[in-house]
Amino acid sequence: MAFRSQLRIRFGDIDRAGIVYYPRFLHYFHIALEEFFAHGLGIEYPTVVNEHRMGLPTVHLETDFSKPLRYGDKIEIEVCVLKVGSTSITFGYRVFRENEVLPHVVGHNVTVCIDMDTFDKIKIPEWLQTRLEKSQQDQQPDGNSKTGSLALGSGRLTRDYGSGPSI
Repeated sequence: MAFRSQLRIRFGDIDRAGIVYYPRFLHYFHIALEEFFAHGLGIEYPTVVNEHRMGLPTVHLETDFSKPLRYGDKIEIEVCVLKVGSTSITFGYRVFRENEVLPHVVGHNVTVCIDMDTFDKIKIPEWLQTRLEKSQQDQQPDGNSKTGSLALGSGRLTRDYGSGPSI
């Protein structure tokens, strides 16, 4: 099952229309990613950056928005590992309003592993690659429409929500 992080939509996150301003979702993705590192992979993200001197900057991202979220909404951001390469990692995200089955936002980003001192691309260290691959194996879909799967097909993000309606 994919890792989930919970947040509440804050006043500073909304635009004049009263809904979450779309770039905020990228911030939510990163908050959930840091929580995933701590609770899903067993290492704090600041430890990765500050002590291991390794960064994971985003080099590509895609996001689809299907329904708005508003001030005060409680949300769950789901994070999963879609692909692990030798130097890159693709993370998938889905944003749900609390207790809802279909996501409001679906996205993914490709990160590249870099040395924080030189900003040169480096191979993903074995200790991290092992944890990412284990997480990927643990994320097998269970057929439940809320915990369906994200996958990359032909380079494009595809969604499987089990028997639920498609977006």
